[in-house]
Amino acid sequence: MELILLLAATDAEGNLGKPALGAATAAQALASALGGAKLVAGLFGARASQAAALLAGAGFEKALILESDALSQARYATDAAAGEALVKACGATLVVAPATSRIQRIIGGLAQRCGGKVDTHLTELTAEEGAPLATRWFYRQRMSGRLKRAQRPWFMTVEAGLYPPPAGSGSPAVEKVQAALPSTLTRVTGEKSPASGAQTIRPDADLLFVAGAGWCKKQADGRLHVPEAEKVILGFLEKTQSSLGGSKSVVDQSGEGTVLSFMSHLNQVGQTGSTPRHAKGLATCCHGEEPHTVGWRFVNERRAVNLNANCGWAQGKADVLYVADAFKVMERVNDLLGG
Repeated sequence: MELILLLAATDAEGNLGKPALGAATAAQALASALGGAKLVAGLFGARASQAAALLAGAGFEKALILESDALSQARYATDAAAGEALVKACGATLVVAPATSRIQRIIGGLAQRCGGKVDTHLTELTAEEGAPLATRWFYRQRMSGRLKRAQRPWFMTVEAGLYPPPAGSGSPAVEKVQAALPSTLTRVTGEKSPASGAQTIRPDADLLFVAGAGWCKKQADGRLHVPEAEKVILGFLEKTQSSLGGSKSVVDQSGEGTVLSFMSHLNQVGQTGSTPRHAKGLATCCHGEEPHTVGWRFVNERRAVNLNANCGWAQGKADVLYVADAFKVMERVNDLLGG
């Protein structure tokens, strides 16, 4: 019988983020598909013990906890040693983890330490003929593949935003695990975070707001209104706490002097950019070309604002297309949101 271990790191406050909670549901789904495989959680961090309560209702038999002040910060040496201790403590054959930067950094080395194999960025975990089956996308999310492995342990990281957090009652029993963590030469002296208004990329946001090059072009009066565009867009982002995306054409304008100051290639959505997952998406002043909209394939509800009724968004790429001036529409939306 397979033994599935959910491997996750807690934050400084002892909480599990949405990716980890989604991975917990994925592990539960895999256990059910395998016909009742054993399900154990392995949590590591400075305050990992209090995170076990967040897994209530997910069907975990117990939660293995490895706590240490050395795990308060993400470091390869200590994180990999903690993960190895948790895997070997329960003898897991399948290890499910969230595809976060902290886990992705160690998962390959962890599989090597435990003599296993690893597959990352998976989008579905199920079973076929009594064997675990994983699905992931290839070639910029244009092809999907289904994977099986005979070697154990099999390490799998699951993309965020695909599974809901577990819901229910009945927290798993907590069992402490001891491990000799290696000493480190680095020391964290503090943290610096951008102001809330300066933060534009929010993977956990419910709404993705995408701006196109039209914001930086001459408007109906024949003039550029880039400062006004920045004010409208930042005002909307601040009021809604949505995530900002951009088309390739707008992020490539940095050398032309008419670019949105807060837009960078990190915001680019599309075939050569990111493929975000949000509940809703709103595109403004972009034309919905295929290389751009391929990045929207996992956004559940898509709407667009464009003056061209024959743009790409009107060709079945958006659920709703508003043929209107995005400046006026978003100014009115900001007024309705208040302030």
